[in-house]
Amino acid sequence: MKLYVTVKSLGKRKNVLTKIGIELPVVPTTLRELITEVVNVNVQELKDKQQSTQLIPFLTGAEIEARGENGKVGFGSVYNEQSPDVAKAVETALLAFEDGLYKVFIREEENSLLEAPLKLMEEDEIVFIRFTMLAGSLW
Repeated sequence: MKLYVTVKSLGKRKNVLTKIGIELPVVPTTLRELITEVVNVNVQELKDKQQSTQLIPFLTGAEIEARGENGKVGFGSVYNEQSPDVAKAVETALLAFEDGLYKVFIREEENSLLEAPLKLMEEDEIVFIRFTMLAGSLW
């Protein structure tokens, strides 16, 4: 199933990620399954990125411009060589959702219950809104 995912952070003016298409191997029927599948896809992409190496990394002018619009220009190198644990990543993502660190919107409707049934359609847009914690003192 092809879906489009957008991640936004309330502390930033621009989207952290623009609308990106992802392919899920199964059709999720609950929000819990959707979050699990999105995490699985992202962990697999990270593993693939860790295994692919370029001898001489370089960026084209278009890549520099595109990455500059997102706020970070880099080679996309992964410096952590540890293989990610899928189960722990899913557990962390679900806990973060339960703690209110991000919200999920499907077709511009908030989904707040992990076990509520979902009716996803091909090419639906899913928006994850991350909340940024403020740090500082009272004085």
